Amino acid sequence: MTPTPNNVQGLANFAWSIAELLRGDFKQSEYGKVVLPFVVMRRLDAILEPTKDDVLSAAANLPQDIDDETLRMILLGAVGSDIKVYNTSRFTFTKLKQQDPGQLHENLIDYLQGFPPDVQDVFLEKFLITDQLKRLNDAGLLWKVFERFTEIDLHPSKVSNLEMGYLFEELIRRFSEISNETAGEHFTPREVIRLIVDLLVEPDKDKLSGLGVIRQVYDPACGTGGMLALTEEALKEINADMRVELFGQELNGESFAICRSDMLVTGHDPDQIAYGNTLTQDAHTSRKFHYMISNPPYGVDWKKYKEPIVAEADDMGHDGRFGAGTPRVSDGQLLFLQHMISKMRQDEAGSRIGIVMNGSPLFTGGAGSGESEIRRWMLENDWVEAIIALPTDLFYNTGIQTYVWLLSNRKSAERRGKVQLIDASGEAFWKSMRKSLGSKRREIPDEARAEIVRNYTLFDAADDKISKIFPREAFGYREIRVERPLQLAFEVTDEKIEALKAEKAIQKLKDDEVGALLATLEGLPRDHRWMSRDGLEADLQKVLKASGIKIGAPVKKAVLSVFGERDEEAEVCRDKKGQMEADSDLRDTELVPLDESWETYVEREVKPFVPDAWVDESHKDDSDGEVGRVGYEINFNRYFYEYVPPRPLEEIDAELKALEAEIAGLLKEVAA
Repeated sequence: MTPTPNNVQGLANFAWSIAELLRGDFKQSEYGKVVLPFVVMRRLDAILEPTKDDVLSAAANLPQDIDDETLRMILLGAVGSDIKVYNTSRFTFTKLKQQDPGQLHENLIDYLQGFPPDVQDVFLEKFLITDQLKRLNDAGLLWKVFERFTEIDLHPSKVSNLEMGYLFEELIRRFSEISNETAGEHFTPREVIRLIVDLLVEPDKDKLSGLGVIRQVYDPACGTGGMLALTEEALKEINADMRVELFGQELNGESFAICRSDMLVTGHDPDQIAYGNTLTQDAHTSRKFHYMISNPPYGVDWKKYKEPIVAEADDMGHDGRFGAGTPRVSDGQLLFLQHMISKMRQDEAGSRIGIVMNGSPLFTGGAGSGESEIRRWMLENDWVEAIIALPTDLFYNTGIQTYVWLLSNRKSAERRGKVQLIDASGEAFWKSMRKSLGSKRREIPDEARAEIVRNYTLFDAADDKISKIFPREAFGYREIRVERPLQLAFEVTDEKIEALKAEKAIQKLKDDEVGALLATLEGLPRDHRWMSRDGLEADLQKVLKASGIKIGAPVKKAVLSVFGERDEEAEVCRDKKGQMEADSDLRDTELVPLDESWETYVEREVKPFVPDAWVDESHKDDSDGEVGRVGYEINFNRYFYEYVPPRPLEEIDAELKALEAEIAGLLKEVAA
């Protein structure tokens, strides 16, 4: 069932009106700490009220020596259906309203204690509701807030599970906006989720029909569970008899509480939604999943979690999750993606991953960097299926451009060895919203979403202005080091003698040693320019020998460095083996496409311009041992750039003259 905006909006407005009761006694940033747990409580109450008497009867007849698991099974059986929660308190919201208002605080605590321990944990530890109830009671607001919540009916027959998801996220957005928090960390726009889900399940539609189909879905940064819920909805639309199991992990306490609450009331196992940091405390270590979907935090610093992550990468290598490499500590998106890849199933069904990230994972980091090595690992294993560029201004907390990555370890035959890029950032793929929501000013309409999926499905037959197909090697290159010979000429001047005194090697000498050295250097001619280093060294040795002075290698190096200067007419400096020395200041790198030999590239692109250049063949890749370090990057602009010729100068000149005339006219009006 697709939620009607008016219904969700009406519920959100009603809950917001309740938040207005808190003004003055609570900070705006604290409104959500009251409203959100009450929404969850009211939802659970609406579900459990019809079977309350059956549960109380079952609880009253339980033997005293019953174990926890049997107790749970009996009470859940009394609830019936697929609900994974019960409440043994004698109260419901209806009965609480019939009691003395002065006893409400005590009665609500009793009501909360009627839930099983895992649900109590949601309310008491994650929502911290006992603190809020006390504050409400002390401020004389508890009855007013409670009474307002009894006025709304949140039974599933009135408000679907999907509508509840919308309600939660709309409230989070509002509360985050007024407290200047990052709403986008909690949820993803629905049309973006639907696009990712469509792209995920489209290739598998033929495999999902029939009886006995089970699919497991995972989100390592699940927030309030919106991505999981919509993936399940899409799978059920394909096959209503399919069993869909949802798994996730979330770091934010309130988001976790909402997601777990959703699992409780929709028949899913709430224990499959874990609390904690996915990157350091993987709660699903032994699990593999059919579908994985996520919108991990963008550009979030993982420095405080660095130690266990780097330790896992170093100690376990590819047997762990981060063996391909670790990105810079300022952005952990590629850590989440590696984590998801580690959860791929190795059976015939395999796994598919859909993840939305910003542009950084596409190109940040040069050859040999953590980011490049991660891209290399994914592309060389042929997991990357497609990358889709989305329009800007889609998300609530940022206007930057984002990209959907699709990965699979069971690519279809025609996609093997290839990567599809789809540019869906143009005007044809978005429309402006009537009212902005934070930074979200645009949305992807249904027809645009269908067009993106169509181009993805058509593959080679897709619109080549929107969709382009590349061999995976097209994104790789070898970074070779190009050297130029060191050519130095030498002169002795008063200024250079003075500069020599500041060198560290000279300052380490005793005063008498410095004096003797400078006196000796006076024996070198001042009106001579040596065009080779060997020539200066020979003359320097003569004056040193005549003075009876011996100098160490550091002092000699300092003298040559200060007296020397680059000169293209000078002789090339050579080492003791006669090999040309490289000038580090002229060192450069060239990026050679993987499908071309570096020798051919250098002959065509380097030698015609710098004939004396050579490649440092000791600069090799750590993995394959070949000359040049291998790197990978995916530059969307390069592949979809369309040249737009500049306007004719005459047209620009005419426009400027028209503007000048307009300005002159305005000035005359002002002067008059």
